[in-house]
Amino acid sequence: MKTVLSGIRPTGNLHLGNYYGAMVNFLKMQEEYKCFFFIADWHALTTHPDPKTLHSNVKNILSEYLACGLNPEKSVLYVQSDIPEIAELYLLLNMQAYLGELEKTVSFKEKARQNPNNVNAGLLTYPVLQAADILIHNADYVPVGKDQEQHLEMTRNYAQRFNYKYGVAYFKEPTAFASDQQMIKIPGLDGSGKMGKSEGNAIYLIDEPKTIEKKVKGALTDNGPEGENTSKPDYIENLFTILKVVSTPEVVDYYNNLWNTGATKWYGNLKKQLAEDIINVTTPIRERINEIKNDDAYLHKVVTEGTEKARESARKTLREVREIMGFKPF
Repeated sequence: MKTVLSGIRPTGNLHLGNYYGAMVNFLKMQEEYKCFFFIADWHALTTHPDPKTLHSNVKNILSEYLACGLNPEKSVLYVQSDIPEIAELYLLLNMQAYLGELEKTVSFKEKARQNPNNVNAGLLTYPVLQAADILIHNADYVPVGKDQEQHLEMTRNYAQRFNYKYGVAYFKEPTAFASDQQMIKIPGLDGSGKMGKSEGNAIYLIDEPKTIEKKVKGALTDNGPEGENTSKPDYIENLFTILKVVSTPEVVDYYNNLWNTGATKWYGNLKKQLAEDIINVTTPIRERINEIKNDDAYLHKVVTEGTEKARESARKTLREVREIMGFKPF
């Protein structure tokens, strides 16, 4: 069975974009592949998270993963820092990574420009740690967005370099996961093209109904269509995109008809409907998240079993890599 690996940094809660984008595919993957899903808490260290909140952030993401439907009986769920083999493989791969190529990484250059006082070694070698995450399980596929494609390419480079240097065909060259269903891109409420944590335009799965109503009410709109069958501006199209995934086709057709006929003064009703339908989608997930977060025994069981499975795979890889490189026990 082919292996899929995906990780998420514990830097915020999951939002509608995560749910309708990656999560829908994750639920399908776990039925068809051997899946490793992990929380990348070591990756979060590049931004120096508050030690008082790091564990709670990990707990939040784990609870949200489970509440959205990831099944620990079908997938391996674990926390990155619980797998020390990743750190050793990271060290070994660093010996195959060249300074020049790391300095040219787009994400490194952007982060260094944005935070010139925090250009740390972990930030520089971030792609190597990502490669270790993937190669420790010799994964076949990795679901990645456009911003991570260069890191996946670098992972393939390290796999090729290792195989060539030691004359083996050990590491697979992982590729981006190609879903047979189109990835749904959920836009932000501020008129931008993407819902995201850093953009401050997201509706989170954990948001209370009053919070969702307030956010949707504040979404960018205008005075209405300027005539019949005119094109929707991007910020209005964004609202309709969200409407299509949370509402019934009849509701979408109703508001499309209002737009196409040039009707005015209905945005208030649209926002009210949109908020209600988002709340209908997120309420059972939010309730499940809170239920799981308060069940420490269940979370302990999930993480313990996931760690055992992940370490079994990681130990095998690291043992074989060490032997290939010449590290042998007496």
